[in-house]
This record gives sequence, C-alpha cells and structure tokens, in this order.
Amino acid sequence: MTPSPRLPFFVYGTLRPGEPHHDTLLRGRTLAEEPGRLRGALLYDGPGYPYAVEEPGAGTVEGDLVTVRPDDHPDLLAALDRLEEYRPGDPRNLYERVAREVLRTGDGAFVRAWVYVAAPAVAARLRAHGTPLASGDWKAR
Repeated sequence: MTPSPRLPFFVYGTLRPGEPHHDTLLRGRTLAEEPGRLRGALLYDGPGYPYAVEEPGAGTVEGDLVTVRPDDHPDLLAALDRLEEYRPGDPRNLYERVAREVLRTGDGAFVRAWVYVAAPAVAARLRAHGTPLASGDWKAR
C-alpha cells in the first residue's frame, strides 16, 4: 500500500480548537492551525458531530487547516482514520478521507488538505432527510 501524502488536515467539527477531540488528538502535534473554508460542500448536524457533504457550487464549510509536525503525521493520520471510522474501500464507512483544495482565509491561498467527508451512503441519507447548517460553521450551531 502506498503511503498517504503528508497533507495538512481540514477539520470542521469536534477536532477544531475548543472542541472535544482537539486536545486529545491534536494538542502539541501541530505546527499551525489557521481558519479555512471548504467550498462546494454543505455541513449537516450528525449525532454529536457534523458531516460535510460535497455539493459542488452549493455552499461552504467553515473550519481550520491544521498543519501537523512531520514526525507526528503518520501516527496522527492513523488516529484520525480510527476516530472517523474510515477504512479505505469499506462500504460501511461513515466518512471518506479525500484530498481537497481548501481556502486559507488569512491569505486567500488554496491549500491541498485531507478532509473527512460523508461517505456516499451517509451523504445520500443526509440529502434526503437532513437539514444543512445554514452558517456552515459547527461552532455557530
């Protein structure tokens, strides 16, 4: 299996600063945490955590771009995959880890980052029965 590129992460829910998983998984392992936006996605409220659902042209999800210390990246990637219950190719996934261009709001640059988005079956259920968070911001819910 080819190793995953060491991209920053775009976090938009419980991994953001001040949210429950930030301190346990990210504190002390990052080089930078900067505000960012994922375009072409809607944010849905899940059972205690959010889902970003890709909808080209439909909305924006607010979050943070997290650059991880290089030595911590492989272990953190594995820990985040476990947290998000992501297993490559598993149709039971709740999330899929995808590389996307994310706007770094501080300077307007686009940065390629890992994002955990709703897996296809979850996204279909949310589109049919969910209500997107109008602000696109989990912290403003």
